[in-house]
Amino acid sequence: MQVVTRFAPSPTGFLHIGGARTALFNWLFARHHGGRFQLRIEDTDRERSKPEAVEAIFDGLRWLGLDWDGEVLFQFSRADRHAEVARQLLAAGKAYYCYWTPEELTAMREAARAEGRSGYFDPKWRDADPATVPQDVPPVIRLKSPRDGETVVQDLIQGEVRTANAQMDDMVLLRADGTPTYMLAVVVDDHDMGVTHVIRGDDHLTNTFRQLQLYQALDWTPPAFAHQSLIHGPDGKKMSKRHGAVGAEVYRDMGFLPEAMRNYLLRLGWSHGDDEIFSTEQAIEWFNLENVGRAAARFDMEKLTVLNGHYIRHTEDHRLVDLLAPRLAAQIGGPLDDTARARLLRGMPSLKERAKTLVELAESALFYVQPRPLMMTDKATKILDAAGLNVLKHLSESLADCPWTRDDLEAEARQFAEKNDLKLGKAAQPLRAALTGTNVSPPIFEVMEILGREEVLARLEDARGAT
Repeated sequence: MQVVTRFAPSPTGFLHIGGARTALFNWLFARHHGGRFQLRIEDTDRERSKPEAVEAIFDGLRWLGLDWDGEVLFQFSRADRHAEVARQLLAAGKAYYCYWTPEELTAMREAARAEGRSGYFDPKWRDADPATVPQDVPPVIRLKSPRDGETVVQDLIQGEVRTANAQMDDMVLLRADGTPTYMLAVVVDDHDMGVTHVIRGDDHLTNTFRQLQLYQALDWTPPAFAHQSLIHGPDGKKMSKRHGAVGAEVYRDMGFLPEAMRNYLLRLGWSHGDDEIFSTEQAIEWFNLENVGRAAARFDMEKLTVLNGHYIRHTEDHRLVDLLAPRLAAQIGGPLDDTARARLLRGMPSLKERAKTLVELAESALFYVQPRPLMMTDKATKILDAAGLNVLKHLSESLADCPWTRDDLEAEARQFAEKNDLKLGKAAQPLRAALTGTNVSPPIFEVMEILGREEVLARLEDARGAT
């Protein structure tokens, strides 16, 4: 048997971080078993489904590197097939026409609530004489759910879970306007797609009981079910907008690497011994459902940020330049030229040691690509006081003919400092402020070597002239 999993989001908004983890688990399980990972867009709610949300889901999955197999299935396009199955059940006597109006159902529900009853549905039409049905009420089609016994889920994460059939009413399969319900569409689509394993959040567990009843009525073999815990915020409550970023694309814009995000989401509810950091290949090799925990996992932004810093430090320099280029181009108002990219590449080994996100990395790298004259921070301006400018004036003269290596440049600065009875920092800090526009940077003599003699002397002249 080939393993087939699916990710089936509703296109009503962004790719939620919880949905991203569900997609990751399904993707890893399929890849681990050499199976198929399929994508289905559950767009039957036409009022809430948005084309831009579909694109956001696609973009989020692509950014995370979760490639799907085959064409995307759009659930709404299969409405005729869903209706066909409902009518098959009707013909087989396993479903029935129900004539309760929405107003009558509401009244039943309110009466039950007032009396403290959990169940409210009256199955009057389940075995009604056709001659007694109203002719002016368009009926829905409901499943004849079993009334006795239990429905049992042998869950691959939660273990055996049971519910009494008496607790469930006869669910609607086809609405009065002929459109299928979510419950029917999901079962038919999973069956027709050949899905063998449904891995999803444990908030779907109640749906699973109903869906199993439908599988039984259709004499179809159900998939194996695995319900993972939800992701909670630091306060222990379900992850939501009040906790900050919840959409995958937001984390991309915040400067997180997709491989770091995958690693973090995988460890958010799954474990492999004491391993915390692992490659995609290792994740595919090691992933199983046995090590998925039942308890809710708490999202920790600080841990994600630290992990992202690790991945940045171990990312190839050329790739980081490519990732930073659009961010930096937006800041300087135009694309980076070859000189700017070459400086970035040479400076990247030092730059990436300090950064935990691509946003931080771009901020620290900006001085390499900024056009002259540089914008100065307040702290840089304070450094370039009269004493600082005097240092720049004399250093500029001695640097003009200095051999241009970081060691030679540092030796020249040390000699200048000793000659003028200064600590090296008193010479290095004005250089840093003038050459980077800030008071923090990679080693300044490395920066000078990378910028080159002409650019360094020009920036020093700009700094002196600006005041």
